[in-house]
Amino acid sequence: MNKLTISFCGASLEPRPSGALWWPEARLLCVADLHLGKAERMARRGGGLLPPYECAETLGRLDTEIEALSPEVVICLGDSFDDGPAAESLSEAHCLWLARLMAGRDWIWIAGNHDPAPLSLSGRHLGEFVLGPLSFRHIAQADGPTGEISGHFHPKARVGGVRRPCFLVDRRRMILPAFGAYTGGMDLSAPEIAGLMQSNARAILTGATQAVLPMIAA
Repeated sequence: MNKLTISFCGASLEPRPSGALWWPEARLLCVADLHLGKAERMARRGGGLLPPYECAETLGRLDTEIEALSPEVVICLGDSFDDGPAAESLSEAHCLWLARLMAGRDWIWIAGNHDPAPLSLSGRHLGEFVLGPLSFRHIAQADGPTGEISGHFHPKARVGGVRRPCFLVDRRRMILPAFGAYTGGMDLSAPEIAGLMQSNARAILTGATQAVLPMIAA
């Protein structure tokens, strides 16, 4: 698989086919919107039932990235859990799995709008995190700093009639796709997204056949 590398605000970054972002120089792996416990949350609130496998699927994909890259720092960009109680409802097996992934790493939980309260898990719990030229937060701010990296919107591009998760990047900000299973997404034409990105923005499709497209054409 060919490695895709982009230059962003002075940092050389790799948008991974999985939807994770890798910063080799900092040994830093970043993922957005895991939404662990979504199936449990929907069942608890009387919503539609989803197959109860999303935690295992999401953790499995994260495990694959960590095994491949051996990061020293992992940033979860908010909405790591589908709501506060979902963090307390993880099975023992999933808690142990997550603990194994976290062991020996600087693990940073960024607060999201679904899980703003401190989590009962180890690691650092922050509203935002700044390292070198980059700043990491859950939701992009219209007046945010150059080098802002965020999640929240679950961006998707429609290509050939198929909606595909994608990274969005312009000269000053990057928005990551949702990493979690069963997370849905927002079309690039949505005003919430389009209003944030500059005219030179690009969409980077995830999946085995990654592609970089002008955002306006995606």
